[in-house]
Amino acid sequence: MDILYLLIPLSLVLISLIIGTFLWAIHSGQFDDLEGPAHEILMDKDDIIPPKTTAIDKQ
Repeated sequence: MDILYLLIPLSLVLISLIIGTFLWAIHSGQFDDLEGPAHEILMDKDDIIPPKTTAIDKQ
């Protein structure tokens, strides 16, 4: 019975930390674009022009 005096407050602290972390993640924009990175893998990036090399780069 005495262990409940420790476990109940400890569980309330852990629950408040979990909820606080979840709310922080929502407000900081962690869940804004869930499909964008998954579709970015399928995009063809052949239209990107590589930078031109100069004589300084070749040294």
